[in-house]
Amino acid sequence: MRLSNRSKAPVYNFVNTLLLMMVVFGIAAFLLNEYRFQAVGKISYLLLIVPILILGLFYLNGRQIFEYDSDGEALNFKNRNIIPFLDKPLHDEFPKYKLIEYEIVSIFFLRRLYVKITSKNSGSTMLKYDISYLTGKEVNDLKLSLNKVVKTNKEKND
Repeated sequence: MRLSNRSKAPVYNFVNTLLLMMVVFGIAAFLLNEYRFQAVGKISYLLLIVPILILGLFYLNGRQIFEYDSDGEALNFKNRNIIPFLDKPLHDEFPKYKLIEYEIVSIFFLRRLYVKITSKNSGSTMLKYDISYLTGKEVNDLKLSLNKVVKTNKEKND
């Protein structure tokens, strides 16, 4: 099964640009109010705080683009940011039989996928992916595919 939200990258770029413009205009409006017009008063600090908070939430949500491929004998995970220099992209590929378990953690607006695989050196390794920008249907499809792989692995080991 293949799962990707790469087609939504232009939307995420637009939102990112819009948020950056809001921050720049907020700073300009704040400076104009403080040094020239004095029209708004103390509320002018909201012109700085609100856009910066929204932009911060956008970046704290994690990497926007998530790709998953379970076709064939390997699992392939890719997780990257729309801004290339902001984060190093994650790319992991390993055989299906190495998958032990997975867990999806949701806290407010953040969603993370933790994948536990067997490793030669340390016994097991935990891999982390940001899936906050996946829709509910995409998350359910991901769960179904990973459940199938985990179930197959448990049957083979027993």
